[in-house]
Amino acid sequence: MWQSHIVFFLGDMMKTSIIPIFIPHSGCPYRCVFCNQWKITGHHGIPTGEDVADEIQQYLSSVTKPRHWEVAFYGGSFTAIPVALQERLLKPAHEALQRGEIGAIRCSTRPDCITPAILDRLAAYGMTIVELGVQSMDDTVLQRAKRGHTATDVIEATTLLRARHFIVGHQLMPGLPGEDTASLQETTRMICRLKPDIARIYPVAVIDNTELADMYRQGTYTPLSICEGVRRSAYMKQAFLEAGIQVIRTGLQATRELDDASQVLAGAYTPAMGELVDTRRYQRQLFAVLDTLQMEAVQIFYHRKDTSRARGYHNVTVKRAHLRYAFAMAWHEDNTLPVGTLAVTAGCKTYYIQMDTGIVQSV
Repeated sequence: MWQSHIVFFLGDMMKTSIIPIFIPHSGCPYRCVFCNQWKITGHHGIPTGEDVADEIQQYLSSVTKPRHWEVAFYGGSFTAIPVALQERLLKPAHEALQRGEIGAIRCSTRPDCITPAILDRLAAYGMTIVELGVQSMDDTVLQRAKRGHTATDVIEATTLLRARHFIVGHQLMPGLPGEDTASLQETTRMICRLKPDIARIYPVAVIDNTELADMYRQGTYTPLSICEGVRRSAYMKQAFLEAGIQVIRTGLQATRELDDASQVLAGAYTPAMGELVDTRRYQRQLFAVLDTLQMEAVQIFYHRKDTSRARGYHNVTVKRAHLRYAFAMAWHEDNTLPVGTLAVTAGCKTYYIQMDTGIVQSV
């Protein structure tokens, strides 16, 4: 799948920067109904080893402050491309790793393209992070999406990666044809049980020149609204976080192609998806506490870094709260609070809401 070039990975204190190497559609044995990676990534063609080396040096020279650099192969099924091409692409990344210029190498691939021999090769070139395009754990949904793999393949690939001590990522796509509430919930439960290290959630957008676009035009597929995409993604993200799975991306990374209305025909695409999902998560948990109170006034406190999530995207949570509750509310920044914790003071009692764990404590 596709991701921001800058991420914070697994709680590292130093900023992690991604050097993306795009190989759109390469190695993919099937054309999934939703997929047009040329539009998603904005890249065409396959890079050479020299291209990879040049790209690494360009990124390294673009900043002056220390960063944890990672070379990432995205946009296709890396472990399914010819071995000789894999090695040509990996060689300059491995050399940069050995020189200490980068700190890690990662790729994304299909769950049915993971074997012990493949992992031997990846490990030999210093790769430590592998993300699987899981999309769903419902075999009916996977079949309708023309993924060509099963939920069992996901389980087996995850098991192999863990046995070899790779960092495991899962990429999910709520809203595929055939998904309903029960399917979404079962996918979420199964991913929580598998407990990958990281996850990305991409609610489905209908992109032109895909089979899904044809289905949409023919009326055989009803796309997610942005609101429904936010709802499903927030459900997944909250469950993953409570299971200890770090969610490092929610929603497609904005590109010039995706911001073209003639290319994204419908579905849950907005550059603000991540903010909207966190707004919903925070709002649901805050309102669950406020619903229990019968006071004349309450005060709500949040760390400065939580301002947008606590108050809501464009202050939507503040506005809804004042419409929903009869008591007066005051909103305050309090940088003594941990990021991710809201405090609600009502009378002589204070409730601390830990957003990523769902734990509420009162004192």
